[in-house]
Amino acid sequence: MADVAPAEFLYGVDSSVSDDSRFYEPPQVVRFRITKKTPKRIYYVRRERGPGEIEIGYINRQQIEADGEIYNHGAGGWWAPDFHLHLTPPVIEQARTSDLAELKSAMAAAHPDRGGSDEAFIAARARYEKARRTA
Repeated sequence: MADVAPAEFLYGVDSSVSDDSRFYEPPQVVRFRITKKTPKRIYYVRRERGPGEIEIGYINRQQIEADGEIYNHGAGGWWAPDFHLHLTPPVIEQARTSDLAELKSAMAAAHPDRGGSDEAFIAARARYEKARRTA
């Protein structure tokens, strides 16, 4: 009986962003199965469209092994989950929902209808929107 080699993976982050906040999903780590390693490249499965229909991508092996991560400009764009690949699963930092709630209440308190100034409200809204985008 032949020994089966353990599967190896590269890791990326899927942070699909929608303009409609009702469809927000937090960023999540995505695994890409490595199919082949050569001295110069690592080949991996970018996408599986259906049975037997796979799209293969590759990256510079020496660079990712030296740095632990690589920006893969062959991925199609910054929005692709495999644009920024890692050798180990990356840690995803997310804003706590209590932070967003605090920023939202500060924004409401700074509103001109509640006695705040236009400048204070604009600054509070900018802080809230920035935290919401990064969350």
